[in-house]
Amino acid sequence: MSRSVDVAPSRPPVTADDLDLAVQLAVAALREAPPTAWEGKAGPLEWDCWETVEHLSDDLFAYAAQLGPRTPPLDGDVPFVWESRRPGGPANAIHADRGAGPTGLLQVLEASGALLVAMVRTAPPQTRAHHVFGVSDPEGFAAMGIVETLVHTHDLAQGLDLAWSPPADLCSRVLARLFPDAPPSPDSWTTLLWATGRAELPGHPRLTAWRWDGTPRT
Repeated sequence: MSRSVDVAPSRPPVTADDLDLAVQLAVAALREAPPTAWEGKAGPLEWDCWETVEHLSDDLFAYAAQLGPRTPPLDGDVPFVWESRRPGGPANAIHADRGAGPTGLLQVLEASGALLVAMVRTAPPQTRAHHVFGVSDPEGFAAMGIVETLVHTHDLAQGLDLAWSPPADLCSRVLARLFPDAPPSPDSWTTLLWATGRAELPGHPRLTAWRWDGTPRT
């Protein structure tokens, strides 16, 4: 069973199993992309689809790294070197060998996700670590990893012309954990896209700036 902080009974916890599911669903969807499609732009992003998977892999790796030290840093990132391979490209510590093709790229994504899953499972619930949006806990980093995975796979699905619609209950749990002020809606996936500036939501202006609240819940 995944470990997490104590939460109010009204909010189901976000778990390592949830994160693992999100990554596996994303990898399965992206495997359907034709090998020649990866150089196109990923939806609204300025990165191509290959770079966007590298960025997502880097997010998952970086979250795992933040939880890794015996005493995680509270005021900055674990100091890996993040660098871009081209002007305007994502600044990553993780880069996939292009010679390995899309199959290798998705292995990098799956492996990076597995690192974060393992850290969320094993880090004590009282662990706290730095994130640019504020100090968070293992459950918070799991939820962040899920949001990164779901919304960037949405970006990729647009660029790769793939279908992508993650489970509503998974979206609901990460909304409750990271976006507690999001308006109630019967469509949790659209609400998550709205909360991350990617969709319209009836009755609410489209967001041009957004951030989540990773504050530990007790």
